[in-house]
Amino acid sequence: MSSPAATSATTPSPVGYDGGLTCSLQVSDIRRSIDWFQNVLGFTLLYHIEDMGWCELATEVNRVNVGLGQVEQVKPGGTKLTFGVKDIDKSRTLLEGKGVKFDGPTQEIPGMVKLASFWDPDGNPVMFYQSLGQMP
Repeated sequence: MSSPAATSATTPSPVGYDGGLTCSLQVSDIRRSIDWFQNVLGFTLLYHIEDMGWCELATEVNRVNVGLGQVEQVKPGGTKLTFGVKDIDKSRTLLEGKGVKFDGPTQEIPGMVKLASFWDPDGNPVMFYQSLGQMP
């Protein structure tokens, strides 16, 4: 008998998803945030609609984008963008060199995963993970 997770991953949903995903965040200064996501995380600006206060940036994950919406008052929290990296120590050192503050030391679940949490300039939580083996 297969598990529900395994079945849902191989059985198409009646919703008709197309394989794309855009994760949106509230920001207080869209130009500052575009610069941060490009220069700190290495994302690529796809477009910026200035009069709407909206842009999308491409990540290295195929068809996974980050949308930024400018608002008067940011309410950070809720969703945490979590990106897989090949070498979490190297990635963390790179970001720390750019002034990014992390939420404590890198955490490790032995044999499974390493996790390192940090924030964007508006306090939105972001996390890196490095897989260490088989996920349950």
